[in-house]
This record gives sequence, C-alpha cells and structure tokens, in this order.
Amino acid sequence: MSITPTMKTRSTRAKIALVPVLSFGLLAGAAAVAAPAAAHDDRDRDHRHGCNVQPLKPTDARGDWVNFPISVKCDDGRKVVHIQQKRYEKDRGRDTRLHDGNHDAFHIYVHRADRKEVKDRYDQVSRRLDRRGPEEVYHEIRFAVDKGHGRLEWSGWVKSETLTGVNSHH
Repeated sequence: MSITPTMKTRSTRAKIALVPVLSFGLLAGAAAVAAPAAAHDDRDRDHRHGCNVQPLKPTDARGDWVNFPISVKCDDGRKVVHIQQKRYEKDRGRDTRLHDGNHDAFHIYVHRADRKEVKDRYDQVSRRLDRRGPEEVYHEIRFAVDKGHGRLEWSGWVKSETLTGVNSHH
C-alpha cells in the first residue's frame, strides 16, 4: 500500500519553498528603493542649506603662482559660507600637501542669489617638488553654511580636477 501525500502536505512544502523566493524579492525591492536615495545623497553632498560650493580646476598664474578657485552660489543670497581648503601636488603614491600641510579656513558672505561668485585663492608651487617634469596640482574643499545657531555642519571633502603643466614655462 502506498502512501500518497495529502493536499495539506503539498501546500506546506510549497509555502516553505516560497520563503527564499519572497525573501529575495523583498531584498531586491529594498535595494531598488535604496539606490535612488543613495544617488540623491551623493548629489546633495555639495549642496547644503541652499548653497552649492565647488572647487574649480586650478589655473597657472605668473611665475610659481597657481590660482585654486572656488565657486559659491546660494539660492537666496544673504548667507555666510565657511570654507576649508587643502591644496596638493600630485605624486606617485602619496600626494604632497602644499601650504605647509595646513588647510586654509575662511568665510564668504553671499550677497545675491542671482549670480555665482568665484573666490580666487593663490599659492606658490615650487618647481622642486617633482624630480623631473612639470608639477600637477589640485585642491579639496569642504564647507558649512552658517544658520545662526553657532554649530556648523560640514560637508565632505570634494576634490577638484588636476592641473598639469604647472611651471612648465621655466
């Protein structure tokens, strides 16, 4: 005499088999929902409290001088933006920090919302940093918008493009 499984047994087995499938479906759904949120966070990393601050590509000035410009634009104007800036000479391996290894700290008062302000920051770049060839430099900035309560919430560090050929005219 053979024992045939009842409908109830098959139903229980089917339910058990569905658990991994449903778990995978829920996991995939959660990942699909989290991906746009992560992209939104990356996009807003340099837009805080109505202000957008970007390190622009450095430009070669006269002699050993390089301009490390920063773009600042606020949606409604009348804001104080605090900025910290680090400048580097690109090397193989670890990059050399300019300006005696310190970062510059300064603030900008944004008067108007209808225009982007560019803050020029000059630094000397020695020709002796690399053994051969021209220097390559970049800078990183982070910023905070003063909301009047005394505590600053800083953004993450954002890196500029690299300028190559610094001091190549010597």
